[in-house]
Amino acid sequence: MLSLSLISACSDANSNKGSNNNSGGGTGVLNVCMPNGAQANNSNPLLETSAGASLGYRAMLYEPLVMTNGIAPEEEGKPWLAEEWSWNEEFTELVLTVREGATWSDGEVLDAEDVAYTFQLLKDTPGLNLSAIPFEEITQDGNQVTLTFSSSQFVNQVKLYQTYIVPEHVWSQVDNPETFENQEPVGSGPYELKTFTPQTITLTRRDEYWQDLPEVEELRYSGYNDNNAATTALANGECEWSYVFIPNYEDVYLSHDPDNFNLWFPTGLGIHGLWINTEREPFDDVVLRQAMNMVIDRQAIHEQGHAGAFPVVESPTGLALPAGESYLAPEYVGVVHERDVEGARALLEDNGYTFDGDTLKTPEGDAVSMSLVDPAGWSDYLTALSVISDNLAEIGIDASVETATADGWRNSVDAGGFDATLHWTNGGATPYDTYQHVMDGNLYKPIGEASGGGNFGRFQSEAATEALQEYANASDEEARTEAMNELQRIFVEEVPMIPTVAAPVGAEYSTQSWVGWPSEENPYAPPQPTQRNALEVVLNLESANG
Repeated sequence: MLSLSLISACSDANSNKGSNNNSGGGTGVLNVCMPNGAQANNSNPLLETSAGASLGYRAMLYEPLVMTNGIAPEEEGKPWLAEEWSWNEEFTELVLTVREGATWSDGEVLDAEDVAYTFQLLKDTPGLNLSAIPFEEITQDGNQVTLTFSSSQFVNQVKLYQTYIVPEHVWSQVDNPETFENQEPVGSGPYELKTFTPQTITLTRRDEYWQDLPEVEELRYSGYNDNNAATTALANGECEWSYVFIPNYEDVYLSHDPDNFNLWFPTGLGIHGLWINTEREPFDDVVLRQAMNMVIDRQAIHEQGHAGAFPVVESPTGLALPAGESYLAPEYVGVVHERDVEGARALLEDNGYTFDGDTLKTPEGDAVSMSLVDPAGWSDYLTALSVISDNLAEIGIDASVETATADGWRNSVDAGGFDATLHWTNGGATPYDTYQHVMDGNLYKPIGEASGGGNFGRFQSEAATEALQEYANASDEEARTEAMNELQRIFVEEVPMIPTVAAPVGAEYSTQSWVGWPSEENPYAPPQPTQRNALEVVLNLESANG
């Protein structure tokens, strides 16, 4: 976890940025793209389904309290809108010292009242409190904001630090913040929304900002319909920064300009996998989920779906190795998932399932069929779903691959309107974030109600929820280890989702016009343009022409 010590200065990665110094700032355009299709006009920074989240531009308009590094979670966070922060010993009280001198893009002063208002908004609006943070009191005194919680927030420190702060004078006038489209966003970041079309969103640099202004004068975000279109845009220089799956990336992308085209995909503890809707029959049967897990070919998904770029998750616990090695329960050390089609068929037959030719039937005599869905154009996921469909056919399950728009898919996943879908998990400083995202009963919503914070598969396990709470509230490392071991056991035995590959937080980027990107040699931030650190990346960019 992040250090709890108070931090008085930014790290070297951003040391040239002086507070309240608006000198400098060159000119130029940076073109960013994502393969997420046309976007609805929604710049609500607190909604994961907004265009601002989908393309990543919310990170340029709004700012967190602390800038944390997702690919180096052991690093101390950089002070951002909060200059200092401290916890009590039980992690039930957080005191934030809010930076002075920051302003909103409409000229109003950003102060501690805005920070307190933002957290009160989350407390009062469950649909925006995606991590179900148990806020108690939120008080403000001068430039300090104090948050208290009904339970330890040891595991939620980063989520609190990364909260986007919104202006009270704007949002207090909003009737329903859960559906607020925020089409004229007022933020504290160095950019303002200039124009919005479904295909391209343009941001322009503000005249004033509490740090040095970035050299990038204009940011243009484009939504391409699929991976192929985004790859073409990268290869011809039309797009300079993206996170897109590129099969055969050396020939298709890097070879077009070896001196300037780059790709860096660092990984952490997050993973990709097949989320199963455990509230839909017959997938509410753990035996069926176990059998599905036994036949899915991770290696084929790694090779065919992700072109070997995303490492296979071999551990049945879902932990990406070696990042998660120190957390492995003793019984899973050295254990590797192996396909076992015959074993899966025997497991099903032993539990009342039958085979009618090539068709699997439930104990009630119903044929087992399902749809596997992901957004059109996400070629890596769709290729992986084709592999999974073929695998499931080996145990008599008719699994069709279907596509949807990115927006429609997100809304369907949130509301539980699917049989199974490939989706990523949260990553974090420990595996807690992954398991909480998948198994937390506190995030459970009935089918039809949005669960934007996770548990999209509607998994219900009192034991898992208790183990998550025990880990979060543990007073010593031994208790945390016991809880983590229990979470792994539940994940392996009850199969709330089927892990496939590790989730890199990567990007493709060009140094033709801009230099200063994060890299393996200078890993000051994850390079992905949809991360909160995207702002830090842009602040570090300099013109390649000097």
